[in-house]
Amino acid sequence: MDGAIDIRLIVTLGGILFSVAGAAAVGKMQIKVIQDALLDIEKRLREADKRADAMEAEVGITSSRVNTLSEINSVKALAEYNTKITRIEVLLSETMKTVEQHRKEYLSAHNGSHPPVK
Repeated sequence: MDGAIDIRLIVTLGGILFSVAGAAAVGKMQIKVIQDALLDIEKRLREADKRADAMEAEVGITSSRVNTLSEINSVKALAEYNTKITRIEVLLSETMKTVEQHRKEYLSAHNGSHPPVK
């Protein structure tokens, strides 16, 4: 029986081949399940990235708007605005005084009276 192939050896080899084939089938099935899970995880991560990008863009826009409003309402900007308004008010007041002082001269350009305007 040194070089002979008997039925026990064939059955043993068949059992080993059957076990290997079964393990390969189970492994292949598990690899498919893992691949499907990875694809699902990748899809969810991409969606989360899109949402995060959109939120970052909104934060950037909001930050820009807040910075613009804070510059507009800064103490320095408001002081400059109030100074300009005060200058305009003073110039208007001086102009009104000058017009009142020279009213007769202005009216004489219209033969002594200004025609009414509706």
